[in-house]
Amino acid sequence: MTVHRPLSGQPAERTTLAIPGVRCAACIARIEDGLAGVPGIVTARLNVTSKQLSVNHLASLQLPDLIAAVERIGFEAQPLSDAGSKSASKETRDLLRCTAVAGFAAMNVMLLSVSVWSGAAGATRDLFHLLSGAIAIPTVAYAGRPFFRSALAALRRGRTNMDVPVSIGVLLVTALSLFEALTGGPHAYFDGAVMLLFFLLTGRALDSVMRDRARDGVTALVRQTAPGAMVVRADGRSEWVRAEALAPGDRIIVAAGERLAADGLVEQGESAIDRSLLTGEGTPCQVSPGEAVHAGTLNLSAPLTVRVTATGADTGIAEIARLMGEAGQGRSRYVRIADRAARLYAPAVHTLALCSFLLWMVLGAGVHQSLLVAAAVLIITCPCALGLAVPAAQIVAAGSLMRAGVLVKDGSALERLAEADRALFDKTGTLTLGRPDLVNLDAISPEHRPVALALAQASRHPLSRALTRALQDADITAAPVSDLTEEPGFGVRALWGGTAISLGRGDVQDSLSAMLTVGSRPITLHFTDSLRPACAATLQRLKQLGIEASVVSGDNGTSVARALQGLGLTAQTSMKPQDKLDAVARLQRAGHNVLMVGDGLNDGPALAAGNVSMAPASASDVGQNAADAVFLGDSLAPVASAIVAARRSMRVVRQNFVIAIGYNVIAVPLALAGLVTPLVAALAMSGSSIIVVANALRLRSAAQ
Repeated sequence: MTVHRPLSGQPAERTTLAIPGVRCAACIARIEDGLAGVPGIVTARLNVTSKQLSVNHLASLQLPDLIAAVERIGFEAQPLSDAGSKSASKETRDLLRCTAVAGFAAMNVMLLSVSVWSGAAGATRDLFHLLSGAIAIPTVAYAGRPFFRSALAALRRGRTNMDVPVSIGVLLVTALSLFEALTGGPHAYFDGAVMLLFFLLTGRALDSVMRDRARDGVTALVRQTAPGAMVVRADGRSEWVRAEALAPGDRIIVAAGERLAADGLVEQGESAIDRSLLTGEGTPCQVSPGEAVHAGTLNLSAPLTVRVTATGADTGIAEIARLMGEAGQGRSRYVRIADRAARLYAPAVHTLALCSFLLWMVLGAGVHQSLLVAAAVLIITCPCALGLAVPAAQIVAAGSLMRAGVLVKDGSALERLAEADRALFDKTGTLTLGRPDLVNLDAISPEHRPVALALAQASRHPLSRALTRALQDADITAAPVSDLTEEPGFGVRALWGGTAISLGRGDVQDSLSAMLTVGSRPITLHFTDSLRPACAATLQRLKQLGIEASVVSGDNGTSVARALQGLGLTAQTSMKPQDKLDAVARLQRAGHNVLMVGDGLNDGPALAAGNVSMAPASASDVGQNAADAVFLGDSLAPVASAIVAARRSMRVVRQNFVIAIGYNVIAVPLALAGLVTPLVAALAMSGSSIIVVANALRLRSAAQ
């Protein structure tokens, strides 16, 4: 939710904080509702995936005030910095270490327990219990920290969560087992405690790994701009200046092959600019004095002198980054199936365990026996099967998709992908391969093909590269030429045995055509951006799955119509990043779950805003990081395969919940009746988890 408060005419400031302790969608309501009562806060929005809180507030509130307000709600807050941005991966590493320790301890304690179950008695049994305790107690202290910290933070704020019954159950069983071991009792349950931690940590670590993969979409934009630029001073001197030190009014020189470090206007020079990063249009455009250029775009052919107009957070690429961050907040509000189940789970378990303890005390069983029954109830109702129900299915389905050429980065993506009913596709690089191919090689006579190759090899223009590729595939060797030059806005010129030759735009207006001239003879070359293999079949399969598809493209209407001929798709063209974002929002307001498929920076905000998103492996770093899944290879078929696998995985998830609930329906009455010891409870809990995992393994062929 978003918190709105009147501004009272005062200006508001924006501050972003890192909140490393958020784990689920329920944290959003706690933090944003808690900040609603803080005077001076205008809006507060939490992105649970990036673990960042964006706060609009009056200037009277300073950073320490905001941090204190969040901490009063029960969450740690940090200024957003490199250290804060790395907290997520640090948490994952800590979870993996805890999982490894718990797994190693569980194996060793189980070996000792098998000896006891096999008939070891007397001093031997007592020794094995003590050895088990020596392994289990430090393991519980170390590996249980993620649960203990979370439970303690919740209790301090007068609330509860799923980690509270887990912590109580583990500590209670460990304490009772230590008492049994020290007093020579026949039973100890150290194996149940460490096995419980191992299963729970496994589910949490898998979930954290998947979340980490989804956090890098906006930060990848930093790599798209130049780290600095050569600035020309008033006295004529030039010096290299870092991008963050540039200021509006500076004159910078951008060499051919360099990316721009700031937005600006061209003062001197003409060149071809690759704007595909921002617009998605694959064909470079010519710029001349007075025209605008943007940070992150690539200067292809000639040096330019640019007067800086915007730097840092004011550039176009920074605006796209902001749109991506804000759009991603909507997706982070998706409440996972496990989160929904968890809301009722913790209070129910607490009540059940307390009632069992009080009932047995009333019946005269004594504190020790009553605690054993309560511990058995806590263990047998432990959310291992519930915790594994979703990640186990998602991990197996993700593995199946990986073998089919789809890399899924976020565990909840499969849930959202299964619900998709509309699909929006970018054109260039998504429906098409994003690389021009020569259509009419036969237009070039055999004697002129070596000449064409000599010219094409001298240019970095995408059409020149396509021509080079076609001629080399035909085993053509470049002819010797002289006086080879490239002129911005025209192309490449040279002399071939005294004959003037050139390759460039000429009089051709089509962006996918070029002109080769040998002497006075012009030859028009036509190129096409081919559709991805299986494009038509994939769109037909999506239709069979009940998903309507359309196109949102930054390209002009002519090139889009030509590329989509025969596919029967509606298309919106010449769209800017904000336009694509608006198209996604309109469909969502109409009640649709939108799958966005795109590849470029211009698709980044829409990829982040869609209910779920995919990008090809050929996409930019930003496109890949903003998307929930990346499909490999040239074929478009994995898009439909991913949806099929996602829907199958959700069926298995629902089955897993039925298994987990059914297990509790059978086991809880037995535990309440005192017929189940903590050891048997641990084995039963583990058994239910194994059944859930086994059921999830049926998804190994989900993508087929």
